Amino acid sequence: QLQASGGGLVQAGGSLRLSCAHSGLTFSNYALGWFRQVPGKEREFVATISRSGRMTYYADSVKGRFTISSDNAKTTVYLQMNTLKPEDTAVYYCASKTGIATTRRDNYEYWGQGTQVTVSS
Repeated sequence: QLQASGGGLVQAGGSLRLSCAHSGLTFSNYALGWFRQVPGKEREFVATISRSGRMTYYADSVKGRFTISSDNAKTTVYLQMNTLKPEDTAVYYCASKTGIATTRRDNYEYWGQGTQVTVSS
């Protein structure tokens, strides 16, 4: 199971850290990803981290501002979001998949509930 948390309301330029607790699965077998969705649009890729934690990939829109990481016990994945912009407003979802990390939404097998991030201008 995946449990996302940490969303909220923040002013533009501010920061938030999202967490995704990962239970019931052997973390090292899974790549973890963050996606986001706004009403009327498809869920889009934000960031992913490999099973080993050594490789990360980001959407161009968040590169340099967001950082995905995992804790040493590899039970929680984080998304540190800095220099937030109003266009980052969305419901953020964490997801996991076996095998290699990928940006493709349809390849992810498990999804957590979303957490709302709202960035005011």
